[in-house]
Amino acid sequence: MRNKKQITLTKPIVMVGLMGAGKTSVGRALARNLGIPFVDSDKEIEKAAGCSVVDIFSMYGEQEFRRVEQKVIERIIDTPPLVKVISTGEGAFITPAVRQTVLEKAITIWLKADLELLVKRTNFRHTRPQLLNTDSRQILAQLINERYDTYALADIMVETRDENIHKTLHKVLTAIEKHNEQQQKEK
Repeated sequence: MRNKKQITLTKPIVMVGLMGAGKTSVGRALARNLGIPFVDSDKEIEKAAGCSVVDIFSMYGEQEFRRVEQKVIERIIDTPPLVKVISTGEGAFITPAVRQTVLEKAITIWLKADLELLVKRTNFRHTRPQLLNTDSRQILAQLINERYDTYALADIMVETRDENIHKTLHKVLTAIEKHNEQQQKEK
C-alpha cells in the first residue's frame, strides 16, 4: 500500500466515533501500516477491571465506567511508546475530561458512519452494553443526534462506508498527511 516512512508522527493517534464505525479494525490496520503499536482502550479497561465492559456497565453503571475509562485512556496516552494508535469506546470522546486530554496530547480521528452502516455492523453483537435488549436502530439514531456535533471537534474526520478496509485505511492515511501538512503550514 504505502511506504511506512511517509508519515511522521510525534504523538498518538486516537480513533473516535460510534460503535460499528470501524475504530478498532481501522485503527489496528493503521497501526500495522505505520509500524507502530495499537491499543484498544476497552480491552485495557477490561484488563484493569478483571471483567468485561458489559459487566462493568451492569454492575457499576455508566458513570463509574466513564471514570475508569478516563483513567485508563490517560495512562495509555502517557505510557511509552508515545506514538501509537488508540481505539476508544464510543462514549470516551464525549466525556469532557477525556476529550480535553486527547485533543491536547493526540491527533484525533473521527470515523463517521451513517445509521444504516452502524446498524449493519452492530447487529448480533453482544459486546455493546447500550444495544443489549433494545432497538439498536433507535439507540444508534439517538446517539448520532446526541454525539456527532461533539465528534466533529476531532482533528480529522473520515467518512466510512460499507467498503474494503484498505479503502478506508487509504482515506485515513491521506487525511493524516493533509493534517500534518496543515500543521506544518501553521508553524
